[in-house]
Amino acid sequence: MSAPVETLVSDGTDAQALPVAAAEARILGLPVSVWPRILAPLAIGVIVLAIWESAVRWNEIPSYVLPGPILVGQTLVADWGTLSGSLWVTLKITFMALAAAIVVGVTLAVLFSQSKWLEMALLPYAVILQVTPIVAIAPLIIIWANDIDLSLLICAWIVAFFPILSNTILGLNSADHNLVNLFELYGASRWQTMRYLKLPAALPYFLAGLKISGGLALIGAVVAEFVAGTGGSASGLAYRILEAGYQLKIPRVFAALVMISLSGIAIFLATSLISYLLLHRWHESAIRREN
Repeated sequence: MSAPVETLVSDGTDAQALPVAAAEARILGLPVSVWPRILAPLAIGVIVLAIWESAVRWNEIPSYVLPGPILVGQTLVADWGTLSGSLWVTLKITFMALAAAIVVGVTLAVLFSQSKWLEMALLPYAVILQVTPIVAIAPLIIIWANDIDLSLLICAWIVAFFPILSNTILGLNSADHNLVNLFELYGASRWQTMRYLKLPAALPYFLAGLKISGGLALIGAVVAEFVAGTGGSASGLAYRILEAGYQLKIPRVFAALVMISLSGIAIFLATSLISYLLLHRWHESAIRREN
């Protein structure tokens, strides 16, 4: 007597024929494949810092010329109360400028995509703002604005504005023309085409511009603070760098630079995370492939 044959009930799809991907092992909650991306740059950084510290000690370089990383770290801890307050002032200007760049850049990009005449008339002026050195026009902005915070915000906005505008315009114009024709065939309005087709198509491009503008907004805020030279308890990190430089407190200069660099890295990681969360389920640039 033959053994009974187990029958599989098919649901009419090819799901049963698809190979089952093995679950990737995790270390401390992160996939194994992620750790080389974290450990490799950390290892390079540790090696560079060790060489830096050794060179300073071996050549007995004075701290007012080049402090070692250990002294910079000690200064960062000792002066944290002063530097952290200045960091918050700089970051506040940075985030406000980035938010303004997003609102104005996306709004103008949508308007330009709806009217080519408007794009031809106004886009050259946006290019002029982009290519004009912010250091050259910052003094004029400070005089005209007659308000330090507002002038710093305008300077940082000018630097961060163009990447969002240009990338969003490119994304809106990159929507599949066959789908655009299909929307027109079914009688979709211009707003419906924009909402359901062009804006989703432009999202990856906008997020790419956001990554660039995040760092540029921080650079613009710091440069504007350098030009303005504002002091007092409500001053940003740029003034702390100038102040420490005048007093030959070079370890404090390096500590402030470290805070600016770490802030830029944090902004880039935050915008990259936002991009991943919005794209990883559907866009080719963020979908993980086994091969």
